[in-house]
Amino acid sequence: MVDIAELKRQAAEKAVEFIESGMVVGLGTGSTAVHATRAVGRLLQQGTLQNIVAIPTSDKTAREAESLHIPLVTFDTHPEIDITIDGADEADPNLDVIKGLGGALLREKIVAVVSKRYVIVADHTKRVTQLGSKAPVPVEVIPFAERPVADYLKSLGARVEKRLDKAGKRPFITDENNIILDCYLNPIPNPQQLASAIRQQPGVVEHGLFLGFATDVILATPTGIEHFRRA
Repeated sequence: MVDIAELKRQAAEKAVEFIESGMVVGLGTGSTAVHATRAVGRLLQQGTLQNIVAIPTSDKTAREAESLHIPLVTFDTHPEIDITIDGADEADPNLDVIKGLGGALLREKIVAVVSKRYVIVADHTKRVTQLGSKAPVPVEVIPFAERPVADYLKSLGARVEKRLDKAGKRPFITDENNIILDCYLNPIPNPQQLASAIRQQPGVVEHGLFLGFATDVILATPTGIEHFRRA
C-alpha cells in the first residue's frame, strides 16, 4: 500500500536540496510543505545550511518555523525571495496549479509573485490533465461581499460552497479575516480566462488558480521522484 504521507515528505525534502546557505526562503503551508519547513530547520541545526532567513505564507507556518528556530523576516527588509517551496491541490502538465485548500492562498500568491524560483511539491495523486478535475478553486472573499460574489461565481458555471471550519459549524476564516468560497467547476477548459473573470468581481480578494508561477513541480510517486521544470 502506498504511504501518501511518506511521498509528501520525499517530495518536500527533494526540493529543500535546492536551498543554499544565505538564501531568503519562502515557506509554504499545508501537509506537504510542512515537511520542507522541518527539513530546513533540521539542516540549520546541523549547520549544513547557514544564514537562512524565511518568510512564511501563514500564521501556522510561522509558528512551525519559530518552533524550529528558523529566523523569520518580512518584505520590509527582504522584498525578494530566492526560493519558495509550497504544496498544491492539483498540478497540470503546464505546471499550473490549484492551491488554497489549506486556506492560505492569498499570502501564498503574494510570496509566489516575488520568488525567483517557485517550487511546487506534491504526491502523484495531485497530478491532473486539466485543472479542476478533482479540486475546487478556492476564492477568498471579504465577508460583506459573500452573497453577490457567490451569485457571480455561480453565473460563471461554478457550484459554490462556503468553506466551514473543521467542526463544520462556523465559517472558515483566513489569516486576513476573510471567508473562502470553494468553486467546483469540473475540468476547467480555459483557466486563464476563468482567473481573469473571477478577479473582475468586487469583493474577491484572490483565487487559487496559480498560473505561470511554478518554475518547478516535484511529484513523489511510488516508483520515484519526478521533477518537471518550466522551459
